[in-house]
Amino acid sequence: MHKLIDGGSLAKAILEKVSKDVADLTAGGWQPKLVSIVVGDSAPTALYVRNQKRTSERACIDFEHRNFSGEVTENEVLAAIASMNADPHITGIILQRPVPDHLSIRRLQAAVHPLKDVEGMHPSSIGDIVYNDIRLGPCTAMAAVELLKQTGLELEGLEVTVIGHSEIVGKPVAFLLMAEGATVTVCHHMTRNLAVHSRRSDAVFVAVGKPAFITGSMIKPGAAVIDIGINQVSTECGETRVVGDADFETCEKVAGWITPVPGGVGPVTVSILMRNSVIAASRQKLHYEARFGTDPGSTLIQ
Repeated sequence: MHKLIDGGSLAKAILEKVSKDVADLTAGGWQPKLVSIVVGDSAPTALYVRNQKRTSERACIDFEHRNFSGEVTENEVLAAIASMNADPHITGIILQRPVPDHLSIRRLQAAVHPLKDVEGMHPSSIGDIVYNDIRLGPCTAMAAVELLKQTGLELEGLEVTVIGHSEIVGKPVAFLLMAEGATVTVCHHMTRNLAVHSRRSDAVFVAVGKPAFITGSMIKPGAAVIDIGINQVSTECGETRVVGDADFETCEKVAGWITPVPGGVGPVTVSILMRNSVIAASRQKLHYEARFGTDPGSTLIQ
């Protein structure tokens, strides 16, 4: 029988621990504060930011939303990020994707100070994963791996196929799994005989942005399916519903474990962002105490 991996329950457990850690930090004079940067107008991004704000309030993390017009220059955003880096009362910065084409997401992400990189996408944060330091990483990728851990499968030596190699999901998932000792195959649009790889794996992660891309015939019986895709499709009645990259009806008949969409990776991603915010604030607290004593004052992070 397949087992549904409930992202909501895992997210709740993570947030309970985050709330306790926030209380400890606040009692020590360090109130975590998260700033979400949005450039331009995007309905999906606006929804995600509302979820961030609501979850931050539940965890008692201060939250601020800073919105820039779609015509803003790159230098203006870089200047704003530099100001946030220098503000000791801001402990976390997340840059929402996508950004307008005239802006370099890589340059903007690299401008966020590593100690405030709650998104886990600064080059140094990605580099830490390569060195098996997986405390702080990309939120969606870390959420997906946390869901696999809920199955109880031993990650050391586990055969895993990751379908999709984006810099924010597929590649980080592969690095995180390798850090846990898994044997990982990464597939993408140039992969030949995709099903050959997925059918031999104990776990399959899929993040390609194509509804029902993975079917039950492509899954090894008893394998875990971690569906990271979020797609809007129209029903025969003209209604819109959200589905993943895996064909749930056929995959659930074969898989040992499977994440639903919605209700799987999504809620855990936001809770991981909150956990990253606590980790970032804790690191900054240690940084300031080591260099300047217990009071950050107006000293810049260096």
